[in-house]
Amino acid sequence: MDLKDSGSVVLTAYHSFTPSRIHLAEESYAPLATTHSPVSRKVQHRVLTRMSATGAMPPSPPERSMSRDSQDSMEDYWSEVRNIEEDCQGGQEEMIERSSMDEVELEEAWLHEAGLSTLVSGTLTDSPAEALLSTLTRSQAAMVKKRLDNYTQTMRKRNKQPIRHVRDVFSTADTSTAEHTPPVSSNGQIAPKLPHWTPPKAHQPCQAFRPVESSVKECQMEVYILSFEEPYSEGVTAHRKGRDCHDCQRIRKGDKDLPFQIVTPKQGLTRVHDLSSEDIKKIACISLIELTTFYDALGIELKRNRMVRSKVRETGIFGVPLTTLLENDQKKFPGSKVPLVFKKLLSKLEQTGLQTEGILRVPGSASRVKHLRQELDTKFYEDRFDWEQVRHNDAAGLLKMFIRELPHPLLTQQHMPAFTAAQNIPSTKHQLQALHLLILLLPEVNRDTLKALLEFLNKVVAYEEKNRMSLWNVSMIVAPNLFTSRDKTTRQEEMQGAAGAAHLVRLLIIYQDLLWTVPCFLISHVRKMNEAAMSKKTPSSEKTKRKLLRRRNTDREKEKSEVTDLREGVIRVQAPLHAKVSMAIQLDNETRARDVMARFDFENGQGSRSLSRRQKCFLFEVGGNIGERCLHPDTHLLEVYRVNPHCEWILKSRTT
Repeated sequence: MDLKDSGSVVLTAYHSFTPSRIHLAEESYAPLATTHSPVSRKVQHRVLTRMSATGAMPPSPPERSMSRDSQDSMEDYWSEVRNIEEDCQGGQEEMIERSSMDEVELEEAWLHEAGLSTLVSGTLTDSPAEALLSTLTRSQAAMVKKRLDNYTQTMRKRNKQPIRHVRDVFSTADTSTAEHTPPVSSNGQIAPKLPHWTPPKAHQPCQAFRPVESSVKECQMEVYILSFEEPYSEGVTAHRKGRDCHDCQRIRKGDKDLPFQIVTPKQGLTRVHDLSSEDIKKIACISLIELTTFYDALGIELKRNRMVRSKVRETGIFGVPLTTLLENDQKKFPGSKVPLVFKKLLSKLEQTGLQTEGILRVPGSASRVKHLRQELDTKFYEDRFDWEQVRHNDAAGLLKMFIRELPHPLLTQQHMPAFTAAQNIPSTKHQLQALHLLILLLPEVNRDTLKALLEFLNKVVAYEEKNRMSLWNVSMIVAPNLFTSRDKTTRQEEMQGAAGAAHLVRLLIIYQDLLWTVPCFLISHVRKMNEAAMSKKTPSSEKTKRKLLRRRNTDREKEKSEVTDLREGVIRVQAPLHAKVSMAIQLDNETRARDVMARFDFENGQGSRSLSRRQKCFLFEVGGNIGERCLHPDTHLLEVYRVNPHCEWILKSRTT
């Protein structure tokens, strides 16, 4: 028997490298995964690394032809996994049994997070859910109907009568006719009508993804423009039933920078922190519906993990929920967005470790890190912890330990399956879109903490020439800490998805600014929801009616006094922090937010400029069909005026 193909790897059984070798290699993982002795673990690490490099290990679906750098980085991944296992064993870390939801729990949890819990409670009329339903595209509405129908059928199988039938919410008649009579439920309520939707006249695949030629002649490559104008689910029609389009050809993971860019919309780019908390909650609801519709179009089932209710620590640092840590920090430092200890660890690494070779890769002394962990737990909030004793390798170990020991994963327990499923999307563009929606689904503290981590990792990669940490090295080391769950049943899946998980971390690092931008189509949803909610509001008493009538008359008098300005496209900007607190601004097609800010600085003279040095002010649109939005300096104000003519324009400082 010829053993040349074995590559000098000692195998428990020999399999020739035939087309079926992938399945045989998968079977050989089981004995390796259950080995726990230090010697066997090292053998396992070397074998898996060699198998990945020689092709015996099945690649994850999004994997391209890997560069030498990415192949070498596989060793970093498995070395990090081994370090995590040893830390868990040494600390006797509690392993959490993964608990999947049954169908009723799954659908109820999905409807609740999507802001549609009233669909099953029977109180839809005049609720936020009705406003949300009125803004959905046809594909999104079909997905909600599918989830609600599944809930109804499952309840019937259990011999339970659902409170509200799907027919009470969505019309089941032939949608080809122009108009339908709205369905009426048993309690006489008229269900909301599906939003009007006109199919495109001709097939135009992936409108959200069009190539343009690079302006640099020396660089013979295409730059792909990601558009935020239409829902991502509307651009993947060509991918149903396994089809693909030319625009979504695979991009090699070995490329240093992936050629994706965004075009600044005329209404301005909107970052997550530019919106009010109430509007962000609505963004999250719409994002979940859109993500589910998007995954369904790609043929991916969106699963969820049950939130495990267990006792968590409320004091100390490690193993304490992010929300608890942030509440403690905000008592001392109001307005904090990221746990203070996390920021301190990142700051320590930036001060001492960015130029150190092998930062993040080379572990510190296990006993020393354990001792520092105990000191942080007891002394940090008493301001008695000595940061001078922390070396850069110690800080790196503490940082990764902090992330791993969170009682709820940084990417959240319920959405971890969706992040993992993104590894199986063959198109890098669609992976970016999935990650974009998932980032908007994260709780605020998780999203802000993840952003702080990614900003630090970007700085590490920027010093690659000195610290020898490439983008792939960093991604391979961070991936196990983000995607390896404290779960007894996922070891096999994690082994097979190593490169895929690292690829997602790579995308998060490169495109973090893009991923923390709110797409225009989601903001448009929010505007429509707010308009629908305002049109449904009715006074609850005669006293309220009289109060609203007086306010309406006052507003009309105000409008009459400014009617000339409004007709000529003039807005009135309020600036309470400036000497001149109000100014009328004539809008044209070129007027931008930065022009208004500069105008106030000029009109208010030196006093205003000294104020600007102390506290920078930004232009906000407030009210109308939006809660509050901080406008990007390049925002075309006439475009905002057209979509939100009743808003107020206020120049003020940011609260975040």
